[in-house]
Amino acid sequence: MLLDGEQFGRYLTGYERSAWRFECQPTYTMPNEQENLRRWRAGEPKPEGHNAGWHETVRSLVSAGKAIGRVRTVRQPLTEYQRYQLDWGIPGNIAAGEDIRVLDLTDLDLDLPAQDFWLFDDSLVVDLNFNPDGTLNNVDKLEDPNLDQYLKWRDTALSHAVSLSEWNARA
Repeated sequence: MLLDGEQFGRYLTGYERSAWRFECQPTYTMPNEQENLRRWRAGEPKPEGHNAGWHETVRSLVSAGKAIGRVRTVRQPLTEYQRYQLDWGIPGNIAAGEDIRVLDLTDLDLDLPAQDFWLFDDSLVVDLNFNPDGTLNNVDKLEDPNLDQYLKWRDTALSHAVSLSEWNARA
């Protein structure tokens, strides 16, 4: 079932225990990020309140006793967007309470999908389908997913991923 932004937002904040994302696109072309990406490219300082709306959402979820996390995959050399995300985006999300780990697939051959997804409460799957240029095509709540496969992908990604601080120490 294709979801609009409001419907997806209800899943993103209305889960009971856990929300987890597999994030694997080399680039995300999100209209609301373009000005900050331009600033990052120019070497300008990160603006005050960068990503504040998401940070407030994460803090609210965590304070309600809910877990939220993701694994961000990368390959060397990193894309410009991945460098921006690791520099400006992910650290603030972690500080807000999101458990984000980095999985470098450069020298790994793991059974993982080529598309992003969210897994809510280990029982509901929402695929995020992107166009090759990184723009979002659609958000699809799967009616009858192979839940064992999605849980396996999550567990595989988590077992090979490292914290951002460990990733930065290796880089």
